[in-house]
Amino acid sequence: MSTGAPHPNPGPPVTGAHRLSAGTIARYAAGSLGTGGFATLPGLVLTYYLTDNLGVAAALAGVVITIAKLWDVIIDPVIGALTDRQRAFTGSRRGYMLVGACSLPFLFALTFAVPPGLAPVIGALWVLVAFTATATAFSLFQVPYIALPAELTPGYDERTRLLTWRVIVLTFAILLFGAGGPILRDLTGDPTTGYLLMGAVSGVTIGIGMLIATSVAARGTRRVSRADAPGLDVRAHYVEGMRALRRSQPFRALLLTYVLQALATGLMLAGAQYLATWVMRSEAAVTLLFVSLIAPALIAAPVWSAIARRTGKTRAFRLASTLFIVAAVIIAGALMAPGDWLYAPVALAGIAYAGMQSLPMAMLPDVISADADGPAAAGTFSGVWTAGETVGFALSASAFTAVLTLTGYVSSTADMSVTQPESAVAGIVVAFSIVPAGLTLLSLMSLSRYRVTKQDIDVVTPAT
Repeated sequence: MSTGAPHPNPGPPVTGAHRLSAGTIARYAAGSLGTGGFATLPGLVLTYYLTDNLGVAAALAGVVITIAKLWDVIIDPVIGALTDRQRAFTGSRRGYMLVGACSLPFLFALTFAVPPGLAPVIGALWVLVAFTATATAFSLFQVPYIALPAELTPGYDERTRLLTWRVIVLTFAILLFGAGGPILRDLTGDPTTGYLLMGAVSGVTIGIGMLIATSVAARGTRRVSRADAPGLDVRAHYVEGMRALRRSQPFRALLLTYVLQALATGLMLAGAQYLATWVMRSEAAVTLLFVSLIAPALIAAPVWSAIARRTGKTRAFRLASTLFIVAAVIIAGALMAPGDWLYAPVALAGIAYAGMQSLPMAMLPDVISADADGPAAAGTFSGVWTAGETVGFALSASAFTAVLTLTGYVSSTADMSVTQPESAVAGIVVAFSIVPAGLTLLSLMSLSRYRVTKQDIDVVTPAT
């Protein structure tokens, strides 16, 4: 393994003393109620809300979501570095997490509160401003949240245990929001009030999960004087992020793998409602699609953890990715014979997705520990990581709406009835299956360059 510098702080092998309590794991995992909700519901319904409720053209809808996501790319490295500064000064990353958790519920509801009768362009502008503000609040929580595992435990397998339970809650949150969100939306019988109800209830639920997770972050005491704390030079924050990328080859390999897979799964997420409505001919089928995706994942996450303990995280991650490719290729059969049989390969993809989420997230703290700066730079790493993940999801929204535009998709308002051309229906299937399969296959090439092992982490651990 080569990280660009020898490890400066060797420590003792990990022992049972480093085992996390059930309470710590539960509180940390609760944060995924927030991260799962925020990642799932906008990805599932926001594009559809724009194109089929506000009458926004597919191309413009893609621009709106992409701009909001790219804003995340800009701010995430800065937030990461600022949380490192906060940790150096106070011994905790808690402050930014609290700000994000408390402000997100209102902003999330506002995103789905566009008044009826507005021109599509004005509605698109409303969503752009509100969703960008929501994404900022989310990043204030998410960046330090991702940095915490490197500080909570130095153990290779213990991090897998911690992140496995996080992904169990994450998959539950995807099921809760992916299935429950559309149900809430349809509850009132009116799209305007339905989307508002969905946004308000979901925003509060997301915020509660975030608030619980903030309790895991050390409250801390002052470590250095204010004068000695790292400065607020924004340019220096980006430079430090680029330095982390340059000096850590494992980080580059893992990040590229994760970005490509975020793009792949983001395409599926963006296309689920369209697949239900125009391929399976039932707008309500999106709920069953999510049940098919997530119910198996709830069982599969601990299985992937067990596989990782036997074979190593990298091999388990490779296996999960390969299984996802197989499932996506099978789904492509909907081009010739759409039907309820699609629930089976979607469930197979759900089994794979559980590993594709838990394993790289358990590998990231290993990369941080193996770096020359160790957990002291965890915020820098998590900021770059979150920015990369956001790039993947931003490009997925752009890619999906580009497919809709190229294949002639017809946008509409809530009171309109339209018929989609066959080319648009075929484009939905391709974007939901063949393209994600190709991207995941490409990600396996970058994963082949990842070299961190259990021996690298448990034999030598950094001082914190």
